[in-house]
Amino acid sequence: MKVLVIGAGNMGLTYAEGMAKSPLLSGRNLMIYDISPEKILELKKISYFKVYETLEDCVPKADLIFIAVKPFHSEELFENIKGMVNQQQIFISLMAGVTIDKIQSSLGIRKVVRTMPNLPALVGKGVTSYTGSEEVSRVELLTIKNLLDTTGKSIKVKNENFIDASTGISGSGPAYVFYFMQSMMEAALKMGFSDSDAKVLVSQTFEGAVELFNQHDLSPSTWMNRVASKGGTTRAALDSMEDNNVKERIKEAAYAAFNRAVELGKE
Repeated sequence: MKVLVIGAGNMGLTYAEGMAKSPLLSGRNLMIYDISPEKILELKKISYFKVYETLEDCVPKADLIFIAVKPFHSEELFENIKGMVNQQQIFISLMAGVTIDKIQSSLGIRKVVRTMPNLPALVGKGVTSYTGSEEVSRVELLTIKNLLDTTGKSIKVKNENFIDASTGISGSGPAYVFYFMQSMMEAALKMGFSDSDAKVLVSQTFEGAVELFNQHDLSPSTWMNRVASKGGTTRAALDSMEDNNVKERIKEAAYAAFNRAVELGKE
């Protein structure tokens, strides 16, 4: 199995490193390509990559091709590689908003898997939703799932609508968490804490809460009720959020990202 990653930005490089370091490739070098000469020089310093400077030298050799370029660069890429691909190759897209049909029609191929990764993949804690065209077999999907799992966890979804929906939850989700963290840190600073203490208070609180949630079969609502007591400090904070309709605003934000992902697929 020969794997090629086209595009060595944050996501492309993250998945390339995860796959290359895993036992799935049996120690064989992973092929990687990028258009930037500066990036090529950086990649050549990484021993477990086989770096290519031209698409002609790598695309025809690959069995699985991960496309990790910016969506607005996809049409140019498709035009460049259309004459190099074949029907047995599987194309795995890490691009937001680019549909399976668009990739199939642009390249003249049938086997396509569309994914929605997220930023925590950088630290091996990512979650990637994925779905494939009918031509991708169960065995091939399992192979791709195992490769995606090298950066965290992956979930197979029914169709592309759920890929767009995943954008609103997991794809854009880390930014919502950072937004909440930033707000709490600013509150801590206003209360008089130092920058470093504010960071520890907030980051450890988030990490601890997530660990509690993962280790027990309890809902977030149950945990909130365990922390909050009637007439207490936590209840005052939660009541303030309810009064300001924070929950609905968060839902609206997730749907805004979802709707934008759908729009991107139509542009």
